[in-house]
Amino acid sequence: MSEHKSIGLDEEGIDVPYERLDPETLRNVIEEFVTRDGADWGEAGGTLEEKVGQVMQQLRSRKIKIVFELNSETTNIVVNR
Repeated sequence: MSEHKSIGLDEEGIDVPYERLDPETLRNVIEEFVTRDGADWGEAGGTLEEKVGQVMQQLRSRKIKIVFELNSETTNIVVNR
């Protein structure tokens, strides 16, 4: 796991390789992310299963990553830069 400093925020985070998470935990993290208030799926909407599948595909292709923010003790899924 690597540490990084979020740009423009006073928040420190640790990258969490999705492969190291228990499958049930990973699914819970993804479900919480896709059902989060304010989530904008626009044209890419669909069922919960479709949204979870889209996020998994993006994790596998390394377009996004899971980050645990140390200060707020929260987990987020962010664009991998």
